[in-house]
Amino acid sequence: MQPRENPRFLLGTADGEELEAQLARPPGGAAPRAGMVLCHPHPQFGGTMRSLVTSALFSALPTRGVTCLRFNYRGVEGSTGSYGGGAAERLDAEAAVAHLAADLPAGAPLVLTGWSFGADVALSVDDPRVAAWFAIALPLRFGGGAHPVASRDPRPKVLTMAGNDELVDTPSVAAAATAWSNTEVIVIPGASHFFVGRTDDVVDRAATLVDRLVGPAGARR
Repeated sequence: MQPRENPRFLLGTADGEELEAQLARPPGGAAPRAGMVLCHPHPQFGGTMRSLVTSALFSALPTRGVTCLRFNYRGVEGSTGSYGGGAAERLDAEAAVAHLAADLPAGAPLVLTGWSFGADVALSVDDPRVAAWFAIALPLRFGGGAHPVASRDPRPKVLTMAGNDELVDTPSVAAAATAWSNTEVIVIPGASHFFVGRTDDVVDRAATLVDRLVGPAGARR
């Protein structure tokens, strides 16, 4: 199991900010099968790297062989700077991708993941080191806007939406995504935007995406 708290460190961004971040690696010194950068929800509505879904992924996925990096956007808690309307937060996500890519062994794919506002930010990042995107409760409202960069990209995208989302119009997002390249939309019935009591479902879908990229845990390659 992962320790209750992983050491925090600072990530530098291209425009000179320093972001509070944490890494969680597979237990026992095992080599990771993949890596995942976790982008948290909207900072102006209480989102931090310790928000519910982000924390659930950060805690559970290392036990499935995935190194996770979570970070606070600029202006959040121990990070310098101030809210940037989504565009500046893209630089934050890019810094996290660069750091995790350098930490992973050769051949281990990197998945860029975000929840809510973080999903919009993640889908706005165009970086060749990203193997796939995993977007949770995607609002299509901030950061990437109505047509995020990733919508036109051939790399895999999985949108995991809440069936009873009180903040996002799930059917509208699902309909928009039908025109996207290589995109799967999964709706978790009965889930709210915050996935209270349903974070295990989100973790399972994230792990399924990793299995799709590298094969099931324990499989020989």
